[in-house]
Amino acid sequence: MKTPAANKGSVTVLLVLALAGALAGLVTFKGLTDRVVRKKVPGSSIIYIPSGKFLKFAAFGFRPLAADLIYLWAVQYFSTPTIDDRFQHLDHIFAIINELDPRYQDPYEVGALIAVQEKRDVQAAFAILDRGAANNPDQWIYPFEAGHVALMTLKDYPLAEKYFTQCMKIPGAPDFVERLRANAIFKKGDLRTSWETWLDIFKQAPDERTKKIASNHLYNVKAAIDRAALGDAAAKYRERFGRFPANLEELVRTGFLREVPKDLDGKDYLYDPGTGLAKTAISPWKR
Repeated sequence: MKTPAANKGSVTVLLVLALAGALAGLVTFKGLTDRVVRKKVPGSSIIYIPSGKFLKFAAFGFRPLAADLIYLWAVQYFSTPTIDDRFQHLDHIFAIINELDPRYQDPYEVGALIAVQEKRDVQAAFAILDRGAANNPDQWIYPFEAGHVALMTLKDYPLAEKYFTQCMKIPGAPDFVERLRANAIFKKGDLRTSWETWLDIFKQAPDERTKKIASNHLYNVKAAIDRAALGDAAAKYRERFGRFPANLEELVRTGFLREVPKDLDGKDYLYDPGTGLAKTAISPWKR
């Protein structure tokens, strides 16, 4: 006679097998539909998959297993180039996985990567990563990845700053995130705030390498501020005299500048009287 514990174990094994069998059937059926010519049956690139809320109940308590199986199928599905419209339901599929197992990290990162690199849809990537951040507020990786996409792919520097700021507030976030945030501030054109941010990084640098990185950025930020001031003064000089000044000292003599600035190392800027533009004598990364 079987004990209650043995019966419970048998039921558990049967449920796992039933779930695995159902999902295996789903994958098999999906494989068959993939063979159908797309032009004849629009939308046949994917069979209907219900919402994660429904699958929570259908999984009989084995949500992580269901999430893992769907994720493995999704990776294979979205990496099959012969399925021409495979990205149409990308966010829906990964939303199902995320809902079944909100703490499952790989689907958030891989889903966002597919959205950016394959679908070329950064908004879909943000949707997936934002979902990861909402479901895992203690994990800095999601706003970090979103900030990286905003900075490097979208070139939306205010948005990158926002994500990096969010990331920095989460315990465990690496120190370099603050440097990425400072770089985003510089690129969006807020030079004063960028200077203050890099100066703070310089003062609190834990090692010489970080201090050198901050120093190079401070050199670059100051040069950008000075070049803007010199260019503006040279443009005003030209409006009055019909030409650019022969040298920067002429801007001081005519009252367009109080003094000629020097770079962070105390060296003179190189000035071109033909264009009215100034530049540093050396790149900040070669100091």
